[in-house]
Amino acid sequence: MTLEITNLNKVYPNGVHAINDCNLSIPTGMFGLLGPNGAGKSSLMRTIATLQEADSGSITLGEVDVLREKDRVRRLLGYLPQEFGVYPKVTAETMLDHIASLKGIGVRSERRAIVDGLLDRVNLTTHRKKQLGTFSGGMKQRFGIAQALLGQPRLIIVDEPTAGLDPTERNRFHNLLSEIGENTIVILSTHIVEDVTNLCENMAIISQGQVIARGNPSELVRGVSGRIWSKQIDKAELPVYEADTDVISTRLKAGRTEIHVYADAAPDGSFAPVAADLEDVYFHHIKRHEGQLITA
Repeated sequence: MTLEITNLNKVYPNGVHAINDCNLSIPTGMFGLLGPNGAGKSSLMRTIATLQEADSGSITLGEVDVLREKDRVRRLLGYLPQEFGVYPKVTAETMLDHIASLKGIGVRSERRAIVDGLLDRVNLTTHRKKQLGTFSGGMKQRFGIAQALLGQPRLIIVDEPTAGLDPTERNRFHNLLSEIGENTIVILSTHIVEDVTNLCENMAIISQGQVIARGNPSELVRGVSGRIWSKQIDKAELPVYEADTDVISTRLKAGRTEIHVYADAAPDGSFAPVAADLEDVYFHHIKRHEGQLITA
């Protein structure tokens, strides 16, 4: 099954063009949607999840028209938004059972078996009787993915799922998403480049509502390999280098400012070549599209 997005547009009443002629083909597996905050990622996810209307264009999931057959889509969809509320005094077990009932799993014994399996899968079995209001951020995210998995969805959307998680919880969440993505379309919407590097076979970069790059992460990195140059400078020198070179990112390193420059050859002998990574791809495309220097 493939999710096809064709010429999709969404303009909000305030004039913001949140989705700008978006075209994407997303196959089974993990797909990373990378972009800065406010790029339009959440608007696109909400449109795919049937939570808002598009102004024009089409989305199909296999033979299903996403924009016209919303009820059918919702039976195939699992969705974990960036922020979601829980009933703080309800236990994880009770809440999952209730959601399973809403999804049409009517037989109580079947619901119990499904809920037990999901709690085990997201490592929440020992916390099943705890109220959701007592959950840590990581536990809440794992509960969120459990509810998204109810009903064996064919498409799962997760929006900024690892924001705020500690390294252990983040690694556990990565492993779970990778497992899910073996047989399901999983769209990972994030601004964390490392998450896409670690998880996704295919990806797109979105900026100001537009898809500005797409492909396999390794292939995109090869596209800038040999063109990334690094130098440490005093912060006061940055405007000079910005005027004379294509500085795509800066970061503080050992008390000095390290710049990454995109160029076919070293700007001068003081620059050193660096092995390109997906961050360089991201910064290069965002800088070229938005004209903004990225501070890492």
